[in-house]
Amino acid sequence: MTVLGIDTSCYTTSVAAAGQDGVICSHRKLLPVQQGTRGLRQSEAVFAHLRQLPDLYAAAIALLAGRPIDAVCVSVRPRDGEDSYMPVFRTGAAFARVAAETLRVPLIETTHQRGHVRAALEDSGLSAARYLALHLSGGTTEALLMRDDALTLLSGTRDLHAGQLIDRVGVALGLPFPAGPYLEELAGKGSARSLLPVSMEGDDCHFSGAEARAMRWIAQKELPSEDIAAEVFSLVARTALRLLSAAADKTGVDDALLTGGVASSQLFRDMVCEINRRRRLGLRLYFGQRQYAGDNAAGVALIGRDRMMEGNP
Repeated sequence: MTVLGIDTSCYTTSVAAAGQDGVICSHRKLLPVQQGTRGLRQSEAVFAHLRQLPDLYAAAIALLAGRPIDAVCVSVRPRDGEDSYMPVFRTGAAFARVAAETLRVPLIETTHQRGHVRAALEDSGLSAARYLALHLSGGTTEALLMRDDALTLLSGTRDLHAGQLIDRVGVALGLPFPAGPYLEELAGKGSARSLLPVSMEGDDCHFSGAEARAMRWIAQKELPSEDIAAEVFSLVARTALRLLSAAADKTGVDDALLTGGVASSQLFRDMVCEINRRRRLGLRLYFGQRQYAGDNAAGVALIGRDRMMEGNP
């Protein structure tokens, strides 16, 4: 059983394959972003995917060494819901349709968010049928409940996403985009004193106030760059736990799977686990492999593999 997965997000072009024993291969390439900018327009991202997809597809096919492909699975929109739409995902959807018809195999559709959750679940140690999922990235900050393959939105952000805050502060500090790994490295040299307070509105969060304050620090040189970076990661970790604690209170579920590009950061993981332990929040936190936390097609391929093995393509 081999299923090819394709995902074309706002950050990354990716092609992967999964079999009965898990992920077989995973190829991805960041979209090209000019230094000092904070991403691409949708039209620019679409063209970038069109340039990058053929080479990644060819690399995956070559590594499969002639083994037959049983299905193609692709993320066709950001999240569940017919009103969820973004042009970049139509690029992958069109490419996947051509690939499936050429290979004469089923085409399976899923969402980018489900791909994130499924990739994080692999090798996470989480086996509960009901669990919380926290998706933190440049385009999503949402706490969800997974139950019987149904994803239910519980809470999220009212303005900026966690990854947006990290990227905007990082670019303002002169770091490349996406800024996550670079800001994390910088934060490791600094210290945080929780100078950025968690901002909640009901069960939802805000990050725009923290962005404004961080930008003032940068403009007025009030704090060293490494301390600003540390403060941002500290805020995101504390906010993540506030979202999860509210979700746990609402649902009675304490198992939580953290995914998305932000969750690929080891510093973020360490902070979240330490705060959870120190404050005795009682959450059971799970993380997947770091290389599959950010945007990738591995989770998409695994979803397709699961569907085929269930006989429900």
